[in-house]
Amino acid sequence: MAEYIKEIRKLIGTKPLILVGSTVIVLNNNNEILLQLRSDTKEWGLPGGAMELGESLEQTAARELFEETGLTVKNFKFLDLLSGQELYFKYPNGDEVYNIISVYLAEDPYGELAMSDGESLDLKYFSSKELPANIDERAQLIMNKHFL
Repeated sequence: MAEYIKEIRKLIGTKPLILVGSTVIVLNNNNEILLQLRSDTKEWGLPGGAMELGESLEQTAARELFEETGLTVKNFKFLDLLSGQELYFKYPNGDEVYNIISVYLAEDPYGELAMSDGESLDLKYFSSKELPANIDERAQLIMNKHFL
């Protein structure tokens, strides 16, 4: 979690925050989508996270993608900006957020899949016909709109 968010949480506790962040859709050559098994919710989701102070949304996408998957991208294609009630989320620790999510498609990703930030328990590519049952609601919303 970003230091900025940790500082705000010290002041307001678990009350709802509006968080801005980026999510990245990574497809392999077989048109399979990369999902991460999240360590906090034990659900499959898309790589991404909250913006740090001074970052652009694209910089957030690049940083989060690398931290969570070990992948780097030459170019990002902007797909969507999502917000609203359906992006409300309550973390297992009680923290509440309303997300504003910038969705990007990773073009020409490279590198070796690696989990280095402790936020992932597993990384795996899935076909649209063989998605896991336990998918994070926000990821499901994004995939329904842009992948399925």
